[in-house]
Amino acid sequence: MSTHADTAPGKPSTSQMSVFERYLTVWVFLCIVTGIALGQTLPALFQFFGRLEIARVNIPVGLLIWVMIIPMLVRIDFGALHQVRSHWKGIGVTLFVNWAVKPFSMALLAWIFVRQVFAPYLPAGELDSYVAGLILLAAAPCTAMVFVWSRLTGGDPYFTLSQVALNDAIMIFAFAPIVGLLLGISSITVPWDTLFTSVVLYIVVPVIIAQAWRKSLLAKGEAHLQAALARIGPFSIAALLVTLVLLFAFQGEAILRQPLVIAMLAVPITIQVFFNSALAYWLNRAVGEKHSIACPSALIGASNFFELAVAAAISLFGFQSGAALATVVGVLIEVPVMLAVVKIVNSTRGWYARGA
Repeated sequence: MSTHADTAPGKPSTSQMSVFERYLTVWVFLCIVTGIALGQTLPALFQFFGRLEIARVNIPVGLLIWVMIIPMLVRIDFGALHQVRSHWKGIGVTLFVNWAVKPFSMALLAWIFVRQVFAPYLPAGELDSYVAGLILLAAAPCTAMVFVWSRLTGGDPYFTLSQVALNDAIMIFAFAPIVGLLLGISSITVPWDTLFTSVVLYIVVPVIIAQAWRKSLLAKGEAHLQAALARIGPFSIAALLVTLVLLFAFQGEAILRQPLVIAMLAVPITIQVFFNSALAYWLNRAVGEKHSIACPSALIGASNFFELAVAAAISLFGFQSGAALATVVGVLIEVPVMLAVVKIVNSTRGWYARGA
């Protein structure tokens, strides 16, 4: 996921998270309340927003997603890719967990909990949609928020930067095939043209725009880049909150009918966070990587690039779909669950050092 985060390499720090990052769960709850209230009182307005589509792409959401994603991608230095050679074992663990384990483990957890354990308590017509949303959420590893988690664990900033750049590059080519494969295995029909359109609109085009913008800013000096990032950060946050309000305005009826649906969807997401972070942490220890490498390697796969997941879910299944709701549950539980993972890796530093 992405929020205001400093990606510039430097000395690791346990600096506190910003107010927005620390209270992200609170902001999401406020968006839920606001969105549901506005959706119930002004249904015609939100139905109008829902109809503003071109080729199944909702224009307001598309613009909001760009405002969210582009500032985050401006922070990413793809020139850092050459640094992956320095800690190739840690990078190998990151790629294995992020792309060979995480999406597939989530598909399994979605089948267990959505189609089996919680199936009697969820709306039957939305089961496939919930599964699709969870798969979309897991198919895109965290992009910018991982810098926050890395700082809080004393992670190596150069490794963190290089693994994020590499994951973003892989995401351009791997997101659509993995999502399409897992949805097909789950017997969920996916419109491939819409899926590829989502990849182009929400990954390829933003990357091109962001890197061109970054290059023009760097031409005026590093200080100019950092000043620009500070200015555009609030726009990304505002776009995120407005998108959530829009989404919950459409989801209001479903949530009011079954308020426990969010808690049920949170179960497989939470299990996946602890499973993937523990696996990556242990694998880094097994191959002899330093603790400062293991931390960001473990944390990037535990968190999600939920902006992309939300955008793809809305494009593929619509505002009112269970898929869209499932992707948002990820951000709702992001901070408390990830802070728990941070606490675990910090408290086990001695155990890790004895075996690395």
